[in-house]
Amino acid sequence: MSHIHQVIRERYSTVTFSSKQIEEEKLVSLLEAARWAPSAFNEQPWRFIVGVKGKDENYKKIYDCLMEANQAWAKFAPVLVLTIASKNSSVTGKPNRFSQYDTGMAVGNILAQATSLNLYAHQMGGFSISNAKEFFEIGDEYDVMAVMAIGYKGDIDLFPEYIQERELKERRRKSIDKILM
Repeated sequence: MSHIHQVIRERYSTVTFSSKQIEEEKLVSLLEAARWAPSAFNEQPWRFIVGVKGKDENYKKIYDCLMEANQAWAKFAPVLVLTIASKNSSVTGKPNRFSQYDTGMAVGNILAQATSLNLYAHQMGGFSISNAKEFFEIGDEYDVMAVMAIGYKGDIDLFPEYIQERELKERRRKSIDKILM
């Protein structure tokens, strides 16, 4: 494998979270990492709704948006985050065709920061966008992008076999020649 930064090499999306709470300063540092992501014209179109288990209503609302298969393991993660992108430019009022791309870069910063703090983040597309819009009164000026579970890695032996198998599955990536056009 070519030399890549350890944070990039070690990042992966666990499905075996510990219920251990994330320290407030670490959670803030994840959001700070997102804040410093690059964006077209410095729009910073990303928005996050953070739910902390046992501390607010947001956690339950986000959890209730998840598909049942994701609920089975995500319920152990102490933090759930709903990721949203503003559709329009705050400068021109016209559609911002880079908003989703820029939001992805902000999430990428969260993933790198989480890895550097010995935290894990798992992105999910398996959730109800319509429920998220309803539960959080999200208007049409935003794209609801994904849900992210964040936390410490848990003890794999505490999870059912099918989740253990998923966790232990070999990480694979396409070769460079497959991603070049």
